[in-house]
Amino acid sequence: MEKKITLAVFTKPWKCGIDELGRKVAGFGFDAIELPVRPGYPVNPDNMAVELPRAVKRLAEYGLTVASIAGPTDERSFAACAEAGVPIIRICVGIGADGYMATEQRLRREYDALAPILASHNVTLGIQNHNGKSICNAMGLRHLLESYDPKQIAAVWDAAHNALDGEEPEMALDIVWPYLCMVNLKNAIRKRVNGPEARQAEWEVYWTTGPQGFASWPRVCTELQRRKYRGVVCLTAEYSDEQAVDRLIASDIAYAKSLFAV
Repeated sequence: MEKKITLAVFTKPWKCGIDELGRKVAGFGFDAIELPVRPGYPVNPDNMAVELPRAVKRLAEYGLTVASIAGPTDERSFAACAEAGVPIIRICVGIGADGYMATEQRLRREYDALAPILASHNVTLGIQNHNGKSICNAMGLRHLLESYDPKQIAAVWDAAHNALDGEEPEMALDIVWPYLCMVNLKNAIRKRVNGPEARQAEWEVYWTTGPQGFASWPRVCTELQRRKYRGVVCLTAEYSDEQAVDRLIASDIAYAKSLFAV
């Protein structure tokens, strides 16, 4: 049977226990979870060696895998992921005060050291594009990652940040394709925060549902299907209306399933 796309959700909005989380996410209809390994969550940097494998086993009882974590990038974390069977650690990369190219050179030195450690644990470090003062687009990801084996250091392409940065999704996927380990789906618009009489317009990012933002989920899904993508698509459950997250993510998983016909 041909492997299908795995639909995951980043569970940052829910700081509940693992069993409650499993029931909630399975109820939404997801296949998998991206688990935040951060202070204040059931699995955190201090306890992950013990609690991450436990969480993976508990979530499996709800029919869920842990496709990735968002967490630390030291060898202790790689070992915990290897023990738990979690394949990817996702991070975003900011640009330092010394500038873009100096930051890229620094990151390459860091990744040169990390790559053999990641290989020894069979874990992938996934670098996500992020609009603003970050590695912000597909070409930025490719330029940073093209000297590495994507089994160790790869790209997590985020459709919403890509759209905020003004890159066409088909072009972006073509650029990043050889290095791709995961796709993020969320959506956003830029919302004006001052009136038309102001001397200078000011804008902020407003996180919204799949059909409503700059990123065309239908175009993204069509291109992924054209390329026969069979990996993880993670809906990141990021909404400016934080009080409505359960309702909005339920709507977005239904929308994503309709686009992928799963």
